[in-house]
Amino acid sequence: MDQTPADSTTPSSNSEPPIVTEESIPATGLLTTLPPDDVAAIDELGRVYKGLKEELGKIIIGQEEVIEQLAICLFGRGHALLMGVPGLAKTLLVSSVAETLDLNFNRIQFTPDLMPADITGTDIIQENSSTGKREFEFVKGPVFANVVLADEINRAPAKTQSAMLEAMQEHKVTVLGRTYDLEPPFFVLATQNPIEQEGTYPLPEAQLDRFMFLIEVDYPSEDEEQRIARETTGIDRGRLQALLGGQQVLDFQKLVRRVPVPDHIYDYAVKIVRRTRPGSSDAPSWIKEYVGWGAGPRAVQYLILGAKARAALRGSYMVSLEDIESVASPVLTHRVLTNFAAESQGMTSSKVVARLIEDMRED
Repeated sequence: MDQTPADSTTPSSNSEPPIVTEESIPATGLLTTLPPDDVAAIDELGRVYKGLKEELGKIIIGQEEVIEQLAICLFGRGHALLMGVPGLAKTLLVSSVAETLDLNFNRIQFTPDLMPADITGTDIIQENSSTGKREFEFVKGPVFANVVLADEINRAPAKTQSAMLEAMQEHKVTVLGRTYDLEPPFFVLATQNPIEQEGTYPLPEAQLDRFMFLIEVDYPSEDEEQRIARETTGIDRGRLQALLGGQQVLDFQKLVRRVPVPDHIYDYAVKIVRRTRPGSSDAPSWIKEYVGWGAGPRAVQYLILGAKARAALRGSYMVSLEDIESVASPVLTHRVLTNFAAESQGMTSSKVVARLIEDMRED
C-alpha cells in the first residue's frame, strides 16, 4: 500500500516494527505504538477515531460532521476555520479536542488592540545571574503550542492576523531577525462569527488559503437541543481521557499520506479546482458570470489530503469518489470569491461549490 519513499523517521527494513497489543496501551487509554503494517494501522486509526468521538460526545452534543471534519484536518496535517454564530460550542470543541490528544494547548483571544508580539513572543531584557549583565531573552508567545485556538480571529486587524501566516505555513516564527521552530504537530483552529461585522476585520485571502477547511457550525437539531438543556445544566463532567500523544498523531499523519489514490480521483481534484477559475477555459459560463476569483493549487493538495484522511478514518484502504466529494465543500468554499452579480442574486460561494459538484457528477 505504501508507494511513497520512506520517511527519515521510518524504521529500517532490517528492524522489526513494534506490534500493538493490549499490553502496549496504558490504562490511561493513550496509544503508544502503531501496528506493523498499513492495513492494521488504518484499522487502529478507525478505533482511535471512534474513541475520540465517544470522548468528545461526553462534552459536545451533536455536531458529528463538524467533529469528522476537524479530525480530517488533524490527521491531514491542516488548519481549520470554524464559522458559526455565538453559543454553538466552537471554543469548547477545540479545547476538548486538544484535551483528548494530550497536546499542548493555548488560546489566543483576538481583540482590536492585540499586537503581533502578543502572539509570537518578544525579546525582553533580563539580568544574567552569573555575569550581572543585562541581556535580551526571548519569551515565547502563545503560538508556541501544539494546538492554538485563535478565538474570534477576525476581531484583530490585518497586521496582527499576519503574525499567524508564517506559523501556519512554515511552522516557524521569526522575531527580530531570529527564527524559531514550532514543535510538531502544530494546528491552528480559528473561530469566526459570521454575523457581527462592526469592529471586525475580514481575513486576507492569503490567510484564508492557509486553512485546509472552512467548517460551518450550524444550529443543533431539536432533539440535540433538548439534550443540551438536560445534560449541560446539571453537575460538571470530569476531564476527558487522552487517547493520543504528539508522536502518535505524527505517525497517523504519515499513514494518511500513504493511502493510495486512483488516477481518476487526481483528475477529479484538478478538474473541479480549474473550473472554479473564471479565466480558465475549463470554467463553465455560469462560473464566469458569478465568480471573481477561483481556487489555487493548494486547494488541489487539500482535496487529496482531505479525501485520504476521510477514507482512513472510515476504515477504507483507498480513496473513493465519495471521499473527495465530501471534502470538496469545506476545501473550496472559502477559496471561491463571488462577485457583485452573484451577491445580488443570492449566489454564495457554498452554492457555487455545490453546483460544481453536481455538474461534475453529470459529466
